[in-house]
Amino acid sequence: MASDSAHSEGAELGRYLRARRTQTSPEQVGLTVGTGIRRTPGLRREELATLAGISIDYYVRLERGKETRPSPAVLDSLARALDMDDQEHHHLRELAARAARYAPEPPPAPSRTVRPHLKLLLDALRPNPAYVISRSMDMLAWNPGGLALYAGLDDWPAKHRNLARYLFLHPQARDLFTDWDRQITACVARLRAIAGTAPDAPDLTNLVGELLLKSPDFAGLWERYEVTGRKPTHKTFQHPQVGTLTLTSQSLHVEGTPGQRIGVYTAEPGSPDHDALRLLDLTAPATAPQSAAQRGM
Repeated sequence: MASDSAHSEGAELGRYLRARRTQTSPEQVGLTVGTGIRRTPGLRREELATLAGISIDYYVRLERGKETRPSPAVLDSLARALDMDDQEHHHLRELAARAARYAPEPPPAPSRTVRPHLKLLLDALRPNPAYVISRSMDMLAWNPGGLALYAGLDDWPAKHRNLARYLFLHPQARDLFTDWDRQITACVARLRAIAGTAPDAPDLTNLVGELLLKSPDFAGLWERYEVTGRKPTHKTFQHPQVGTLTLTSQSLHVEGTPGQRIGVYTAEPGSPDHDALRLLDLTAPATAPQSAAQRGM
């Protein structure tokens, strides 16, 4: 059992290294490339091994998931050779630490229960759209504007309301976001970062499996294995009910929960965008803050 788990975790580390290697050009890291045809996208294994100061045999074992205990110095050298930023470097270390632990069992899915006081907070935030989401982007609770802002999301049963699923599979998502391509790239990067350190968690594997099957856009981005890319703090919506509005978004971690976050959208009071938020709140179904559990989860 432990051996199988070690192989799985090492394979995830290897997949990440290979993805970053094939997307790092020789020019990016200061290598001079000859005029011949290169069959390998990005860096060759031997080029990366040389840049990192390790043997090619050792690097091949890392990439194939057969070596699961690289030293911190090796990880730092690989990160420098691949021109990783701080977030990518941190993710590399997390994958290596997980590979070395040989976790014998997949972690259970985190609780979806939302504390009552959080639902009161959502109501107090009106007319600002607000909601609570899980680490895998399931919408767990919301105020009226928080649900209505994502046009058409209320057409889905509560148990299917997931912001990643909405972005890739809902027919209104492309029209709602003026920068849909940027939104989906950041979404996949976030899921990749989480799934890399909890690859067997059922809440993540079920969602990723569904999107890989149903969305070629998701599958293409997932293959790139990018773990950086924050969503912009300002988002412009082309909303079918209230028109165009540009809002400031904020995501807040909820202490003492299994990865739950509160998402809030705001606009300057007295601005046309704030007037649109008030209209959205007034025309949304007049109910108390709802949770997925209340809606039949």
